[in-house]
Amino acid sequence: MADAARSELIAAARTAAANAYAPYSKFHVGAALRFDDGAIVTGSNVENASYGLALCAETVAVARAMGEGRRSGLVEVAVTGPGPTPVTPCGRCRQVLNELADLGQTDPLILCCGDDAVTEYRLSQLLPAAFGPGSL
Repeated sequence: MADAARSELIAAARTAAANAYAPYSKFHVGAALRFDDGAIVTGSNVENASYGLALCAETVAVARAMGEGRRSGLVEVAVTGPGPTPVTPCGRCRQVLNELADLGQTDPLILCCGDDAVTEYRLSQLLPAAFGPGSL
């Protein structure tokens, strides 16, 4: 990924994180999905007083993308949170991302971002031997 495109995707995730609703954890997370046509779809975490009903940023972004009719072409994801340590998608979000990736038969690059550090993984590294639509 070119440096400018990478910076744009991370900036979109950071902007999304600023819009997070996280009154309980104070842990603002943003996610940005890039598709093969260049479109970027973002999401931020949404907490709920009934903690189990909270939505992660990645899940919100995937739901927005699906709501726009996107079923393929996921190529890159940036996830950002507060603090110096890069934030990785939780297990649920890895599965949600895999659903969209599997539909388009992609293995997106996942950029896990902290304040200053970025680590890169392929989704298949974060969720090896994943179960998805292709498994049915």
